[in-house]
Amino acid sequence: MKAILKQGLRYWHLAMVGLIFVFTYPFVYYFSRKESRYPLLNKVRRICALFPSVLSGFLYKVQYEEPIDWGKTYIFCPNHASNLDIFTMSVVIKNNFFFLGKDELLKNPATKIFFETIDIPLKRESNISAFRAFKKTSERIEAGMSPIIFPEGKIGEEYPPILHHFKSGPFRLAIEHQIAIVPVTIKDNWKLFWDDGIKYGCKPGVSHICIHKPIETIGMDVKDDEVLKQMVYDKIASKLDY
Repeated sequence: MKAILKQGLRYWHLAMVGLIFVFTYPFVYYFSRKESRYPLLNKVRRICALFPSVLSGFLYKVQYEEPIDWGKTYIFCPNHASNLDIFTMSVVIKNNFFFLGKDELLKNPATKIFFETIDIPLKRESNISAFRAFKKTSERIEAGMSPIIFPEGKIGEEYPPILHHFKSGPFRLAIEHQIAIVPVTIKDNWKLFWDDGIKYGCKPGVSHICIHKPIETIGMDVKDDEVLKQMVYDKIASKLDY
């Protein structure tokens, strides 16, 4: 019975995502047509993320190591063990942001319009795709937008999850642009909604998020990317219980 209820909640959540997306689509479409409207698009995206979450019983509680200046440009690096992580980051990040994510999201009706406009798709196995994606990400950073990049690059197959090795891309970008990188620990999403929920379903609860103190990169050189990567890894791992 418990497994049936968990799968029922997964279908309910998908239905709420679809319903809210249909209601907000005119605004999503309009604000996605020009880059100057992207800050407004992100406000609508927060609605698209928050309402289905609340209606499905997923609540978010954020802890800050120190206050964040949302007027600055950062690179946000969260751990990744759940499809709910995208909703979480859309809710808790307050500045003008975009995701760098897998190109499979272009096939999802609810994420396609975002990854055709504000977000940047990346084909993992293609070096050319990676080069183009990071070039475009650099352009967005220079324009004052903050990328959200999951440094693990995937959701692993292990359950309970583990924190996987980080890719180097976000750390090199931070150093090249001399901007701070913000580690984000998403503690509980895997307990509520592991991966896509197909195997174990999902359950309501509170998602605890720790937004760590920004790590400055001023004065760092590209050769310091491994040091920066380890610093971010250790920060995220320090608040995880898996």
